[in-house]
Amino acid sequence: MNNHSFSKKLMKLFLAAIVFCMILPALSWSSEFEEGIHKLTQRGFAEKHEGLERIFSSKDKRTEKVFQALLNSNLFYVKKDKRVVFRVEANSRYTIVDVLSKEKIEQTGNLKLKKIGINNQIRKKLKAWIAQLELSSDDSDIRSNAVYSMLDKIDPEMLKDFKDRLLVEPDKTVQKALTIALALGDLEGGSRQEKLDALSQLKGQLHPAVRGSIIKAVKTQTDNKIKNKAVQMLQGIESRVALFEFLETLFFGLSAGSILVLAAIGLAITFGVIGVINMANGELIMIGAYTTYMIQQLLPHSIGISIFIAVPAAFIVSGLTGILIERSVIRFLYGRPLETLLATFGVSLVLQQAVRSIFLPLNKAVQTPDFMSGSLYINPVLSLTMNRLVIIIFCLVVFAGLYLVMKKTALGLQVRAVSQNRSMARAMGVKAARVDALTFGLGSGVAGVAGVALSQLTNVGPNLGQAYIIDSFMVVVFGGVGNLWGTLLAGLSLGTANKFIEPFSGAMLSKIIVLVFIILFIQKRPQGLFPQKGRTAG
Repeated sequence: MNNHSFSKKLMKLFLAAIVFCMILPALSWSSEFEEGIHKLTQRGFAEKHEGLERIFSSKDKRTEKVFQALLNSNLFYVKKDKRVVFRVEANSRYTIVDVLSKEKIEQTGNLKLKKIGINNQIRKKLKAWIAQLELSSDDSDIRSNAVYSMLDKIDPEMLKDFKDRLLVEPDKTVQKALTIALALGDLEGGSRQEKLDALSQLKGQLHPAVRGSIIKAVKTQTDNKIKNKAVQMLQGIESRVALFEFLETLFFGLSAGSILVLAAIGLAITFGVIGVINMANGELIMIGAYTTYMIQQLLPHSIGISIFIAVPAAFIVSGLTGILIERSVIRFLYGRPLETLLATFGVSLVLQQAVRSIFLPLNKAVQTPDFMSGSLYINPVLSLTMNRLVIIIFCLVVFAGLYLVMKKTALGLQVRAVSQNRSMARAMGVKAARVDALTFGLGSGVAGVAGVALSQLTNVGPNLGQAYIIDSFMVVVFGGVGNLWGTLLAGLSLGTANKFIEPFSGAMLSKIIVLVFIILFIQKRPQGLFPQKGRTAG
């Protein structure tokens, strides 16, 4: 009986020891996490760094949240009892949450918080630790980005983590990132053969960290075989980087040109058909941008839908404004281009002042919808911003729609007839006055649509359209008055030329160079790229 009782007690002690051994690491981790948290309230950066090392080594699940809060300046401590807290902002109000107990703390008048400050060295270390923690994320994109973010600061401890992770990593994209990281490690501190193998694995990679490591190898390697291979790889990388930089500049040029096309195409129609130099075209663009702003105010929780609504709304509002201007001012001044220039300039001042009186002189911010946010990632050297990519596509769609209207509809036929021979068109029964009003409205509506696009690139203000009126006239004159294809080609080419000249001369001088080129071009070819036919050919 005694032996049985002794065996029973021994078994209980054994089970208790097993349970204790299982709980002990968790207790030690928790204790280490808490000690690290308390050290963050110290004034010295050395003590804070030691506390953060303890927090990281504790492997506590709250570690990443603490690090992110510290990076975002949302980690504080209560002066009275040194409790470390999160400060969470929601609906313009702050909530204070204890880091260790997770309880909310009442915000009374006596609650005094002090932000936990860090220096650049700690900030850099935090980013590396967060990236290491993200290696265990369930999202493969997060794991991949975590590896790439650490490529320029790899240490032996990270290499060990990468090797262990590569053995169990199921995603091919993350495997590729890990392979690059390990190859960089071998290139830095591996044997001769490992360095040669690493260079082979890094062939074709454009990440800045890879490029930097190969440049370093070219400068520091004494082994001729390794150095020559690194030089060859560097030459290949530099040529590819130059190609993608050219494509990026071309993309930004096309996006700038698309804006010019949208701003000028309405002007090209009115100038080509009724011979009016419309100095209020910039203000019609501005009206389209303000229409976009107002639609977003009416639909604050549906930004994506509001943009699609804003396009026809801006066309209608700016178009009706244009018809009103034509019926009240322009129709009395046909055949007197200088007077129409002065009259429309006066109209532009009136519209600017009206907008200042209604919306105040301050700029208004228009939100960008999700589908136009961020960038389309091509490779580490080339990324296409979505808002500019959408604007290029939008420009081509507007151009195609306008081209179909001019070529395939009765209105387009009448517009072309009036532009080529007004007297003959009137003799054939075309109501020239009606065509003039509709043409001016159509050009004004397209200008309003340009305002929708511009609102996604810059703030909306009373002077928004003034920056584009001179450029619009240059596009119209260069392309050929009233010619849609000429306007498209001229706008895209001038926008692209500006972007390629800017890096060498600066933004202002590049515009002057383009202006001088247009003046010289017009001296040789006054009709522009695509001359107008009919009564305005001269």
